[in-house]
Amino acid sequence: MLTTILLLSISPRTVIFVAIVIILLFGAKRIPELFRGVGQGVREFKSATKEESPEFRDRPVVNNPTPPTTDPNAPRV
Repeated sequence: MLTTILLLSISPRTVIFVAIVIILLFGAKRIPELFRGVGQGVREFKSATKEESPEFRDRPVVNNPTPPTTDPNAPRV
């Protein structure tokens, strides 16, 4: 609850101050490169989570699997 109150109490003056500090630390030319790298990382992460793993892609699809036998005399595997 306290963290929510603290996050909501950020003033525009604080945001401007943080932006100025970031510009001073990284420089105006490096900030677009920094965000471009972050964007590429997010895109790669999203594409990796959408891909199926090769383990499941190579398995054949079974439409009608045979039910397990309930015969007590059947050999155990």
